[in-house]
Amino acid sequence: MRAFQSLRQYERYVYSLAAHFPRILRSTLVIAQRGRYFAELGGEVHFSDSYRLNVYERLSWEIGPIMIEGYSYEVWRGGDQLYWCDSQPHPNDPELLKSDPHHKHVHPDIKHHRVACRWPELFGAESPIFDSRD
Repeated sequence: MRAFQSLRQYERYVYSLAAHFPRILRSTLVIAQRGRYFAELGGEVHFSDSYRLNVYERLSWEIGPIMIEGYSYEVWRGGDQLYWCDSQPHPNDPELLKSDPHHKHVHPDIKHHRVACRWPELFGAESPIFDSRD
């Protein structure tokens, strides 16, 4: 993830996503500051090819750059949930230890079928969010 040095810098990035990524049709992403060093990002990003990304991030920045303390990214196409990535730890699952706490929920049995994944770089070239192999 890029290092954002302030909440304002991250807000400028989030609120200008559509200007940098032509596949984005619209975004309802909103950053809400909840305390002196805590904020939440939430909403949806709609893409031109019927994909929708539901986003939740828990942000903090007491010392240094913005840190994403927790997240959930759900990927939908039309009315079908394809998968989601989140940072909920699952210490009893040895398959997830190599990427702990990052993992992806996939079909079949999407709630319980988890696979390891790297940190989700949402819109980068290496993004697992829109990986065509899924």
